[in-house]
Amino acid sequence: MSDANVRIPEEAKDRLAAIAAAEGLSLRAYLARLAETLLTPAERAERAERALAALKEWNGYAPTAAEEQDLDSELDRRLAQVTGR
Repeated sequence: MSDANVRIPEEAKDRLAAIAAAEGLSLRAYLARLAETLLTPAERAERAERALAALKEWNGYAPTAAEEQDLDSELDRRLAQVTGR
């Protein structure tokens, strides 16, 4: 296993360390677990493609690009509403 130095603000490091400690992990173990569980943009795109294909096969759902954009905008609006952003 190789080590890596990552420069982040001290507050961010402290926050991550506190989260890790609350889960009974070292910061190193927590970051390793986090890296294993997060998806890359390519992996997210692949999953979205598979989900859309499954929906189309299951019930014929095949939104146009404009419909997808409208749905994305609505989701963004609702998320902003509940998060106060």
